[in-house]
Amino acid sequence: MNNTLLVNIFGLMIGLTSFQSAAHFPLMSCHLAQDQVICEAGYSDGSTAVGYDVNMYDYDDNLVAKVTTDKRSIAQFTHPNADFYLVFDAGHENPVEVDVVELKPR
Repeated sequence: MNNTLLVNIFGLMIGLTSFQSAAHFPLMSCHLAQDQVICEAGYSDGSTAVGYDVNMYDYDDNLVAKVTTDKRSIAQFTHPNADFYLVFDAGHENPVEVDVVELKPR
């Protein structure tokens, strides 16, 4: 092989590796604390999600509440005492959804 071909192959491999390492997806974990629903949003690479909306919907897809994550990536809701699900949509292909039946007290 000539040097130009090796350099091109090496550059392509580095470019693909960089793309894969830069890819990350949104995550959100939620729990119950007395009459509160507390969620922490972030990304699979460990970065925070400060200033993003987390929406609470009833099972008829009506918006019940909307909260913006704080400087610690926390969104906190008052429990509506009805069935609901939470959505963190960071603008990626797949928003994160957490259903009320998944929540446990902490």
